[in-house]
Amino acid sequence: MDRKEAIEGADFVITQVRVGGIDARIRDEKIPLKYDVIRQETTGPGGFAKAQRTIPVILDICKDIEKYAPDAWLINFTNPSGVITETVLKYTKIKAIGVCNVPIGMVYGIANLMGVDPKRIYIRFTGLNHLVWGTNVYLDGEDITEKLIGMYESARSLSMKNIPELPWDPEFIKSLGMYPCPYHRYYYLTDQMLKEQKEEAATVGTRGEVVKKLEKELFDLYKDPNLDVKPPQLEKRGGAHYSDVACSLISSIYNDKKDIHVVNVRNNGTIADLPDDVVIETNAVVDKNGAHPITIGHVSPKIRGLMQVVKAYEELTIEAGVRGDYYAALQALTIHPLVPSATIAKKILDDIIEQNKEYLPQYK
Repeated sequence: MDRKEAIEGADFVITQVRVGGIDARIRDEKIPLKYDVIRQETTGPGGFAKAQRTIPVILDICKDIEKYAPDAWLINFTNPSGVITETVLKYTKIKAIGVCNVPIGMVYGIANLMGVDPKRIYIRFTGLNHLVWGTNVYLDGEDITEKLIGMYESARSLSMKNIPELPWDPEFIKSLGMYPCPYHRYYYLTDQMLKEQKEEAATVGTRGEVVKKLEKELFDLYKDPNLDVKPPQLEKRGGAHYSDVACSLISSIYNDKKDIHVVNVRNNGTIADLPDDVVIETNAVVDKNGAHPITIGHVSPKIRGLMQVVKAYEELTIEAGVRGDYYAALQALTIHPLVPSATIAKKILDDIIEQNKEYLPQYK
């Protein structure tokens, strides 16, 4: 089916694309490691590279949506979800909402830690995609944030399949006073995570290389028409609960449910410390008119600075990806907390552009 046929007359369009395939992901991981910088496909230099490849493609898809299904909702899965969703909202006329499985994974993780049904857990989320904090956690409407913080010594399991399960320091979590997402390990435990990543790369390979092997095994299994069980290899992949998140969100829009989802949506004053036109990840009431974020106001200085600098990185990443602006790209990487210096940022950027030339028409 071609794109026009797929889009024409649609009420909802779901995007989940990986420009360059898994081999591009592997390159994204190896470039930063060469300079002793965290490698991750959605965060830091890896996320930057993925965004640069994806932005031209997503904007091209949006042109077809504007032409063939102008009233459709775009539900974006494509990572980095916040960056891609913000690009769509800033540079097209499309109605777009970004989704991620991290928030629902955090809900399930806490429910598992406490031995309760996930439906009894509600988390107040504040932040950005892959940089979101649970500022308050509720069980049956009761705020249990302090109790949960006291349980963090046993919280090693609150990670994800694609993120090393390094334990949190209980004193650090107590000082933070809120629930970090798994991706915060890259920011708060940078030295330990980098050491872990370098050891993994030298033994089993980067995460992308591991995934490439898993995918080959899975596709070989799927050739068997008699396969009637979930392959164990799937348990080693990330991406759990994505289908639940997307289907539930679509149902809420279509049926005007007015229930609460955690989505990537335009800020519009929700977080007072960020510009109105940027995308944030937070709780929102969803009805037939879209997602309406629940007001947060000013955030704690414990998280404000990190959130603001990563958002500035995202804004510059979008500018670079749309315009092919080398200087915006250089500044984006330079200010990212995981990149140690402008010198390293430039070396990484030049490698990214050189190794992705066929996917970066905006830089020609």
